[in-house]
Amino acid sequence: MDPAQQALRAEVKASLEMLRQVAPGRAVEVRVPPFAAVQAVPGHTHRRGTPAAIVETDPQTWLALARGDLSWADAVATGRVRASGERSDLSAYLPLVSPS
Repeated sequence: MDPAQQALRAEVKASLEMLRQVAPGRAVEVRVPPFAAVQAVPGHTHRRGTPAAIVETDPQTWLALARGDLSWADAVATGRVRASGERSDLSAYLPLVSPS
């Protein structure tokens, strides 16, 4: 993996960890292939099999959401984010801000 890809991967992983901190739980699986996936958001805990709620997007879109450069509504409306299931609307948690 080249240095730019390594930096992108590190930023995606760090921002997903921040999401886990601001939205602790296991109700939604957030996938940012090919770099990472995490479970976050309070609610029904997912343990095995297909999660009840899934959010999936590409790394650039995820980082734009995390930074506040793209709104959740616009990302969903344009198909840049695929979100399904209860609690899959992450707009309450985005953009991500470091917990104090």
